[in-house]
Formats: sequence, C-alpha cells, structure tokens
Amino acid sequence: MEERKTLTKKDVRKHYWYYFLISEVAISYERLQSLGYCTALIPVLKKLYPDKEDMKSALRRHLVFFNTEAVWGGVINGVTLALEEQKANGEDIPDEAITGMKTGLMGPLAGIGDSIDWATLKPIIFGLSAALSAQGSVLGAFVILLFPLLQFIIGTFLCDYGYKLGKESIRNILSSGWINELIVGAGTLGLFMMGCLSSTYVNLTTPIKFSLGADNTFVLQEMLDSILPGLLPLAVTFGIYWWLSKKNQNFTVIMLLILALAIGGSIIGIF
Repeated sequence: MEERKTLTKKDVRKHYWYYFLISEVAISYERLQSLGYCTALIPVLKKLYPDKEDMKSALRRHLVFFNTEAVWGGVINGVTLALEEQKANGEDIPDEAITGMKTGLMGPLAGIGDSIDWATLKPIIFGLSAALSAQGSVLGAFVILLFPLLQFIIGTFLCDYGYKLGKESIRNILSSGWINELIVGAGTLGLFMMGCLSSTYVNLTTPIKFSLGADNTFVLQEMLDSILPGLLPLAVTFGIYWWLSKKNQNFTVIMLLILALAIGGSIIGIF
C-alpha cells in the first residue's frame, strides 16, 4: 500500500510564516495575492505531490485570483492545506472545491481582518506608541512592534486551527458568533482609547477676550470652559472625523488644512 502523505505542524507553520512575509510582495492587478500564496504553498505541494503532473495541476489551482487579509485569512491557508492533504491521499476532492472554498471565504475573512486588525488594533497600538513617544519614553519605539507581533501570533494560530478542523473550521468560526462579539468589543475599546488620547493630546485654546468696562473683561476661553471643559479640542476631533467620513480620507490634505488653520489663526489672534 502507498504510504499516506501527512503534513506536520512544522510544515503548516512554515507555510503560513512564508505566506505572511510575501503575501503582498508580488501583487498584480490580474491576480493580486495569488502569486505569493502559491509560492508559499510550493514546499508543501512538493511533499504532497511528488509526481510532476500532479504538481503542475496543484500549481494551476492556486494561481487563480486570490485576495484576503493575510492574518485572519490564515484560516483559509489551514483549510487549503487540509484539503490538499486529503486530495493527495486519494480522497475525492475536486479542484473546484478547493478553489471555490478560497474564493467564497476570502471576502468575509478580509472584512473581519480589516475590522479587527486595521481599524481597531492598529489605531490603538499606534496611538499608545505616539502618546509614549510624546512623553519622551523610549518605550514608544517598541510598543509599535506589538502590532505585527500580534498579527503574526493570531495568523499562526488561525492557520493551525484551520488545518486541524479542515473544511468544517470556517463553518464553525462563522456560525459560532464569537467573531461578531470580538469585533464589537474591540471597536468599543478602540473608541475609549481614541477618546482618552484625543482629550489628552489634542490641545487648543483661544486668547480672545473683550473689555466690557473698567473692571470687566470677557474671556472667551473661560466661558467655553464653563460650558464644557475641552470644548475646542472636542470640536477639532469631531471636525476631523466629519472630514474623513464626508469628504475624503487623504491624511496629507487633513494635515495641511490643520497646519494652515493653526498658522492663520495664530496670525489673526484667534488661536
């Protein structure tokens, strides 16, 4: 009997680590991540398909269009390895099943990854790093490294998880409901963090005051503070948010606009 081809934990992890590093190195408009994805699969495919023709077929399968978030999309990597292992050992798994699984799940998992990694974890960690750096702490230069480290750990775990559970893993993850809870919780934490950082590091006051008589001076900043302390920084924060959501997300434009308003306001004496 032909010896069963089996992937080890080392094979699975080496594949994901390779993919994590090169997934977006060879981006193309026609296939996006497929070249990097397929390249990372080559060591595994060589082990599963010693026959040259089988190897060619496997490469063609994975050179179709593919694009997802490289961390949470790691589940797809794990499931792919499990399906390829089963196929290499003679199980009836058509090429279309593997390709269809990747195509059907790359979008939903990209949405999950973008929501958690790029819209929540990154602003929190980068904001904390900026806050520490602004205080002169050398830790600010190292805290920022938590982001890729967390991505690496999460992606490795999800790839392992996908491989262990095979094609059932995606169904279990998406139907369990904990993904939605995680997104909501992470988003809430992100809002708290951004609120704390905004109130602490966005600083704006106005020197405007009017003389209403010999001993009576109206100070605008004191009046604003009596209504709501930090009203001007809050207005700036909401103004930037409005611009990002309604106008465009070009951060260079926002930076130049803030710079122009700050200089202009200083010249005419309102800031």
